[in-house]
Amino acid sequence: MASIFSKIISGEIFSYKIAEDDNFYAFLDIFPITKGHTLVVPKREVDYIFDLDDVLIGEMNIFAKKIAKAIEKVIPCKRIGVAVLGLEVPHAHIHLIPITTEKDIDFSRPKLKLSEEEFMTISRKIRENLK
Repeated sequence: MASIFSKIISGEIFSYKIAEDDNFYAFLDIFPITKGHTLVVPKREVDYIFDLDDVLIGEMNIFAKKIAKAIEKVIPCKRIGVAVLGLEVPHAHIHLIPITTEKDIDFSRPKLKLSEEEFMTISRKIRENLK
């Protein structure tokens, strides 16, 4: 059975898409811990990130770097934190999270509730800042 991320990639489930190429897809997390919280996933469904082959995991990080640089231009923050948990969805993914303090990357914090308009604005601004 396809993961929720595979359904997002195929367009079966709506997402606030940031970018995609032949191998990867980036979209806003709909349960963000900070504004601009973005997920980067390989299009190929692999459960555990460290089961990706060396080339693909390297390319995934290069793809994520481009997204992170665009997020930094849109969301006021000191850094883009990177987290790989992999427990909630059985599809390898990287969380890119704008942070100002270490507490900003605490997944036990309550999730933000953003309006559709906020999600649309954030995703549009990040896309506009991709090089």
